Amino acid sequence: MFDEDLAERVRMELAPTTLFTERKMFGGLAFMIGGNMACGIVGDELMVRTGPERYPEALTRPHARPVDFTGRPMTGMLFVGTAGLEGGNLGEWIAIGAGYARGLPAKGSGSVRPRKR
Repeated sequence: MFDEDLAERVRMELAPTTLFTERKMFGGLAFMIGGNMACGIVGDELMVRTGPERYPEALTRPHARPVDFTGRPMTGMLFVGTAGLEGGNLGEWIAIGAGYARGLPAKGSGSVRPRKR
């Protein structure tokens, strides 16, 4: 399950400038750019792929915490709680994830389906 209102907010942030797809992952919804995950929603939190370089600094921001599905932190990915997504913060987090995903080599489409409009 994921917060559909947050998903719509993410779509609105990405849509004007980015070609993206959506894929169900991690029990939530992932937003893919060039076949690479940029960000996603798990429950009511935003998951952001920062990459290893931006990860330490991003973790110091309010309401950010490591992604730890297996009990071990996934370096380069973090969760942002709902309080950290207010105002312009959502757009800033999405820009971090989108920037990282754009910098990776594009992957084939595989099982990724384009977002339906």
